[in-house]
Amino acid sequence: MHPAIRSAAAALTAITLLGACTSTPHAPVSPAEVGELRPGAGYLKGYLGREELPDSLALLPPPPAEGTPAHADDADAFRQLTAMQKGPRGALATRDANLKFPQTAGAFACALGVTVSEQTTPHLNMLLRRTLTDAGLATYKAKDQYKRTRPFVAFSAPTCTPAEEAALSKDGSYPSGHAALGWAWALVLTELAPERADALLLRGRAFGQSRGICGVHWKSDIEAGRVIGAATVARLRVNEIFQAQLAAARKEVVRARAAGQVPPAADCTSETQTLRSSLQLAP
Repeated sequence: MHPAIRSAAAALTAITLLGACTSTPHAPVSPAEVGELRPGAGYLKGYLGREELPDSLALLPPPPAEGTPAHADDADAFRQLTAMQKGPRGALATRDANLKFPQTAGAFACALGVTVSEQTTPHLNMLLRRTLTDAGLATYKAKDQYKRTRPFVAFSAPTCTPAEEAALSKDGSYPSGHAALGWAWALVLTELAPERADALLLRGRAFGQSRGICGVHWKSDIEAGRVIGAATVARLRVNEIFQAQLAAARKEVVRARAAGQVPPAADCTSETQTLRSSLQLAP
């Protein structure tokens, strides 16, 4: 190779490497640096700006109207699902209702095979916290448009979380925010651990189904929520900070498994048995 060409190639390589080093986006793990969605709310800002969120109103059809076969199907699913409130599946559904960290950090721990915490897996913890906000917010364009009455209100029925009933009764039912974020979490976590995809997707489905068991969402709310969860993840895939955090979280999962940072086997066996009890039920 001519010396001048070799010199130019070396310079170009150096510039490329320098660019790669300086262009990696910063993925913060400090809640204080990310900032809360609203002061005191406990929910952090997401990765996406409001204008970047998927349009739930454009993506979803209207909810089933009363008197239609689809609404009758919703009512039938309500009766089947809420019948499980008193058993172990109802207890899991009650835990799934809590979206505050650090409590909810462990919702997918058994499915992932890794204990999740701000201390041991800070990037993974932040990935879940910020994705929660994006998927949840993405449901509100349709929620605010349709203002669908929740099933526990329509049937004057109890829920898993009585303290939340007053607030929930004023919040639109369609689509389900919990189902959206639960499905988004499942899809994101399968990218970290594709070998555990079946367990993660099952847990994501169950996380949304829990809202039907609690009586706070119709079957069609939950199914629509999963659509919005998937749409949110599609938007996140082109967000550089999300991708940087995802890459860092992937390394954390490998390190955590190597260090034996896994949830108790007995707890995971119990969760698996509990989930199997509702596998045959929709949604």
